Amino acid sequence: MLKDILKILEHDARTTPKQLAAMTGVPQAEVTRLIKQAQEDRTILKYKTIVNWDMVEDEHVWALIEVKLTPEKDVGFDSMAERIYRFPQAHTVYLISGSYDLFVLVVGKSNHEIADFVSQKLSHIEGVKETVTQFVLKRYKEDGEIVEGKEEVKRQPVML
Repeated sequence: MLKDILKILEHDARTTPKQLAAMTGVPQAEVTRLIKQAQEDRTILKYKTIVNWDMVEDEHVWALIEVKLTPEKDVGFDSMAERIYRFPQAHTVYLISGSYDLFVLVVGKSNHEIADFVSQKLSHIEGVKETVTQFVLKRYKEDGEIVEGKEEVKRQPVML
């Protein structure tokens, strides 16, 4: 029952406890209790709004940075990842497999601001061996939402 509530909220965080109760068959008071508990135990981390910044003419530059690290003794990558995710420019940080160790999504106001972040902050962290920065040219879909254009409703024709 909690899993059903979480799936609905993940799709649309504006869904009210009353709507969730109707959709899941769980009493509204129980829905409210489950949500509160999930917030307290950090199952629900945050409620998020996805903004198409191009629509409000506010410049945002996105960069995908792959980072190669030398792991620290006894703690591996965790403490280095923490140093990186504490920077406000680091929007998302993942430990990944492959040629690089971390994937960092950085958001800034200009290419220059991101370049400064990489050259003056990220590259100076002890243990950072190499970075590769790729700038996002266009966002098509983010967190399951189509950013560019409108999502078409795909329906089968009904024969009467």
